[in-house]
Formats: sequence, structure tokens, C-alpha cells
Amino acid sequence: MEQINSLLDLTGKVAVVTGGGDGIGRGCALVLAAAGATVVVSNRTESKAATVAREITDSGGKALAAECDVAQKSHLKRLIDLTVETFGTVNILVNNAGHGGGGRENPFNIDLAYVERIYAVNVFAPWMLCKLAAPYMKQSNYGSIINITSMSSVNNDPGMAIYGSSKAALNHLTSNLAYDYGPMGIRINNVGPGATRTHALSTVLTPEIEQAMLRHTPLQRLGEVADIAQAVLYFAAPISSWVSGQTLMVNGGGVQTL
Repeated sequence: MEQINSLLDLTGKVAVVTGGGDGIGRGCALVLAAAGATVVVSNRTESKAATVAREITDSGGKALAAECDVAQKSHLKRLIDLTVETFGTVNILVNNAGHGGGGRENPFNIDLAYVERIYAVNVFAPWMLCKLAAPYMKQSNYGSIINITSMSSVNNDPGMAIYGSSKAALNHLTSNLAYDYGPMGIRINNVGPGATRTHALSTVLTPEIEQAMLRHTPLQRLGEVADIAQAVLYFAAPISSWVSGQTLMVNGGGVQTL
């Protein structure tokens, strides 16, 4: 049992979680801290990040809150610099912050600014944070990057063209970066949540939509934040030491669409 526990032990590791102030990001921050990691909780709204960081420290863990709007290039460098200045390195990066989705895109009404914003948050920010963190991961001899993608990256749905294509780009970015980062001892993988009970889902979910989703979900329930966070823990921890360039869809075995 001790050997199994060590495969999930993140003691001494430093993790950065973007969009960590609520939902899946909060769940990831809490589970990584429970596994022993020091967690930098990043969020566009600093007060939300501070609340999660306080949850961790109140439970005996180590955490730091950081304000970061991932759409702002300067914020990305500041986040990694703050982490390294405070804790000495970065070992784990969870690119969770995202924008868009929900089937709300009208392809005839959206403009270039909308497209640029989606890609800035969902593609450019993860790429830049990977680039900034990788040298420290190499130096510390431990690196794991987990990008949070979406079922929309492989589904075909109305009102999702820009969001879905941005997440598909993230999938391909990850699988290709695995070749670039592998020789540095850095693993990079994706976790793709299915329909997961978060505040964001609650804004579009109706009983009728939920029942329609469950008809295509073999495990007969929607996802919980813990389901996604535990998949992130798998990729962050030594137990997945020979896994890289992969996309794991955590979706109850089915396909949930709006």
C-alpha cells in the first residue's frame, strides 16, 4: 500500500492551476494539495483564488493566490515569475482557464474580436505558460502539464464552431508538444471533461437536457468536479510517468451535447 501511495504522492512538488477560483479549477487545486503539492491558485478574480488558497491552508496544505487574466500576456509571465520567486520552481501546470462554449455562438453575429479572445484564452495562454514553465520543470527533473480540453473538441454541435475548434487546436498542440518536451523529461496530456456539474453548466442545463444527455451516457450520471480533478491528479503524479501526448475524455463512457 505504501508503494501505491507513493505513486500519487506530490510532496515537494509545486503546481500552478489557472482558473482555480471555482469549478473544475478549484477541484484540481484541492486534490493536488491533498496529494501534497504546494499549489499556486491563479484566477482572474483574485478574491476567488484567495478563497481556494485559504481552503488549502486551513486544511494544512501550502498555497498561494495569484491574480491572472490569461488573456493578458504580461500576466502569464508574472504568474510563473511569482511562483518561482516564492517556491523556487514549477513542477506541475494545469491549464484550466477557458472561455466560450455553451452553444451560444451565432456564426453570423460573432466578430473577429470574439474569435481572437477565444483563441487567446484557450490556445495561446496554455502554449505560453508551457513555454514559460518548461525550463523550470527540466531543471527540477519533474514536469507534468495538464491541459483541460473539452468534448467539444471532438463533437459536432451548433453554436460551437469557434470554441470547439479552439479546443481541437489545444488537443493537437498537446500531442505535438509531447515530442518537443519529452526529451526534457516533461509530460503533457489533456483531460477532456464531459458534462460536469459546475456553475457554468447550470446556466444552460435543464431537466430535459439532462435526461437527453443521460440517454447517451452509459454510466447514467453527469460528471462531478471530483471526477475531472482525479484524472488531473493521475496525469500530475508519478503513476503516469510513461504517459504523454494523450487526451483522456472523462465522460461516463458517452457523449453529452447541448
